[in-house]
Amino acid sequence: MSNFTISGIQQVGVGTVDFRKSWNWFIGMFGIDIRILEDDTVAERMLPYTGGVPHKRHACIAVSLRGGGGFEIWQYSERKPLPVPFSVAPGDLGIFAAKLNCGDVAAFHKEISSKWENVGPVSTLPDGTPCFYVKDLYGNCFQVIQTDYVFLREKRLNGGMGGALVGVTDMDRSIAFYREILGYDTVRYDETGVFGDWSILPGAGERYRRVLLGTSRRRKGAFSELMGPDCIELVQALDRTPRKIFEGRFWGDPGFIQICYDVTGMRAFGKFCAEKGHPFTVDSCPGDTSFDMGDASGHFTYIEDPDGTLIEFVETHKVPVVKKLGWVIDMKKRDPLKPLPKFLFRMMGLVSREKIREA
Repeated sequence: MSNFTISGIQQVGVGTVDFRKSWNWFIGMFGIDIRILEDDTVAERMLPYTGGVPHKRHACIAVSLRGGGGFEIWQYSERKPLPVPFSVAPGDLGIFAAKLNCGDVAAFHKEISSKWENVGPVSTLPDGTPCFYVKDLYGNCFQVIQTDYVFLREKRLNGGMGGALVGVTDMDRSIAFYREILGYDTVRYDETGVFGDWSILPGAGERYRRVLLGTSRRRKGAFSELMGPDCIELVQALDRTPRKIFEGRFWGDPGFIQICYDVTGMRAFGKFCAEKGHPFTVDSCPGDTSFDMGDASGHFTYIEDPDGTLIEFVETHKVPVVKKLGWVIDMKKRDPLKPLPKFLFRMMGLVSREKIREA
């Protein structure tokens, strides 16, 4: 029995050129309005991915109480962000799209199409799941997928992040990595061909191999019920050589910068990853302390998948509930596998819900 637990996708990082405009867009279009933490300090621990120099940045993690992983919205404060210099296509190496949970794809498509133009038609995934694609202000692509999972019922159709689409060069090698390291032990589909649901994406008429991975067991942990089920879709381009999305750019530049998993037992997990040939490339707490993340604290680490896509892990030590009252939860003093009660998240919603502001 392992001494660590992966509880689900905590968030997917989204680098942007304008923090406030991006967040307002995510609030207005997706209802991602519950701020868990916000920080405007120097990223000192990511030197392997920031040119060996620390950089100041403005970031926040925001979630939907309907369920799903959060959004980490991220912008360099003093360095000019460098956008990707080409149109990202399926199979390009890295995270080329994020999965957004939705309870009614047809109704949400009608809603979002009434206020935003860059929306594709309703279609289906290879397994028949209803979906459509939408691009945000800066071209980041979201695959909206039908799911029945709901954490807290709210007056909105969509929830948070349900996974990501990742470009790979060797499908079988990548399947082995995501199964062994991240626990994706179920293949939901494995299809090769030209796919109609990608009609708004560059390279849609080319051939690809698509493999959707899931888990056979429900994940456990304090935040597991908020995050809900998750999946990873691996995509290999068969008609062209894929490009590396972050080639020549820094972590935090515009685009999807990482997939982040909630973990307990980080030290045991680090030993496990190293034994499997994937040691941490970044470790925020080499001395077993806590890393201050503004309103919260914890321990974060990174590894890379076989093609260099960044995977983050966070073990939360302290999380705020009502910041003004100094009400925080010390995660080290509770059962790490016991889900946090829903009333705590309802309380966070009452005090942390963000409204659209002028940029």
